[in-house]
Amino acid sequence: MPFYHTLGKIPPKRHTQFRKPDGSLYAEQLFGTIGFDGMYSNIYHEHRPTQVKEIKKQYNVAPKIAKANNMQSYRFRGFQVKPENDYLDSRKTVLTNSDCSIILAAPKTSQTDYFYKNTDADELIFVHKGTGKLRTHLGNLDFKYGDYLLVPRGIIYQMEFDTEDNRLFIVESRRPIYTPKRYRNWFGQLLEHSPYCERDIRKPMELDTHDEKGDFIIKVKKQDEIFEMVYATHPFDVVGYDGFNYPYAFSIHDFEPITGRIHQPPPVHQTFETDAFVVCSFVPRVYDYHPLSIPAPYNHSNIDSDEVLYYVDGDFMSRNDVDAGHISLHPAGIPHGPHPGATERSIGKVKTDELAVMVDTFKPLQVTEEALKIADDSYYQSWLE
Repeated sequence: MPFYHTLGKIPPKRHTQFRKPDGSLYAEQLFGTIGFDGMYSNIYHEHRPTQVKEIKKQYNVAPKIAKANNMQSYRFRGFQVKPENDYLDSRKTVLTNSDCSIILAAPKTSQTDYFYKNTDADELIFVHKGTGKLRTHLGNLDFKYGDYLLVPRGIIYQMEFDTEDNRLFIVESRRPIYTPKRYRNWFGQLLEHSPYCERDIRKPMELDTHDEKGDFIIKVKKQDEIFEMVYATHPFDVVGYDGFNYPYAFSIHDFEPITGRIHQPPPVHQTFETDAFVVCSFVPRVYDYHPLSIPAPYNHSNIDSDEVLYYVDGDFMSRNDVDAGHISLHPAGIPHGPHPGATERSIGKVKTDELAVMVDTFKPLQVTEEALKIADDSYYQSWLE
């Protein structure tokens, strides 16, 4: 749940005359969510943001489903996704359901000839490799290894990369993404026992205003189709805004782990939530300190949710043979737990340097054709002794 933010020039009262130096009016836009009931910002543009000149193309980008009903545990080798020059072309959906899609991307070049807007989904972009700048119509954010970039639906943006070696783990959410409600008070402020606080959230502080007319292509995603729309003015023409609806960044390295004498359940690692799935961050931490503790997780049944774990860095003690960029899928309905040898191996260990992102969905995930291209089809047998 972001907090109030203001950037650039705004009038003292909303919905009142706000004039340019030449006497003409700035164009006000309410940028809201959930009708008029959710978070919103009031934005002021150099030009009316409604000037569509042409719709050039419309094409389908829906993922191709290979397994609509899946009960098999999988390991996917994420770094086997081949790099591609174009940002949107590089995005490969590997798992999906009606609430969210999990995407891997390895873009080589920055977006320079078009802008992008997802009208259906918030995007949570985890940066595994690469540095650069997220440029949006509500300001810019620098990013680096370990950053979560939260891009609310409707944000117009470009990804600018410093190098060609970039790896992104992206969650598209058709439900709003918030901070966990149990870590917020009734005002929305993060509480003392929260594993991070508002100081850790990076807001846009750089507003790059373009007062330009011409032909500007915005690729708009709606219902698994891309519409190439030509606008008459530069989409980054915002002179100021205020409110609660804007992109922000949070580093996984700023997540403070919650530990205990015995093994803690996954919710202590929760970082973001929706009403359809949760996102957790596994970070370096001290292991359980009961004298008879077993640091490895106990076997547990995924009865109500599919578990997806994206391995970022370090040695994940509960698994055998996993590397950076691997993804494990443990579907709902069957138990899973440590690999053979992992439980005994964990006893006596005092800390871990593991780094991983977990997504638990409450609806089953469908496996795509892109996922099967990088799948280890025998992973489900890896618990045999």
